[in-house]
Amino acid sequence: MAEENSTADRLVWFMAGACVGAALALLLAPKSGRELRQYLGEKGAEGRDFLTETGKEVYSKGRDLYERGKGLAEDAADLFERGRARLS
Repeated sequence: MAEENSTADRLVWFMAGACVGAALALLLAPKSGRELRQYLGEKGAEGRDFLTETGKEVYSKGRDLYERGKGLAEDAADLFERGRARLS
């Protein structure tokens, strides 16, 4: 039980530190508010595009692995059935 409280306390302090750090970064940023918002918007769009492309690649590779695994399973089932037929 004490370990759960310790973990929760750590998480709260981490989040508080992250918020303070983000606030200080925005206050001390060398760009104006408009420039900073534009920059963040551009970086956000780049990140979104990157995640979209990466997601498509992961999906494609996963689909290929699924198809190969499905083929291997079917081949294994065929071998099993042929082995059973020979034993009968």
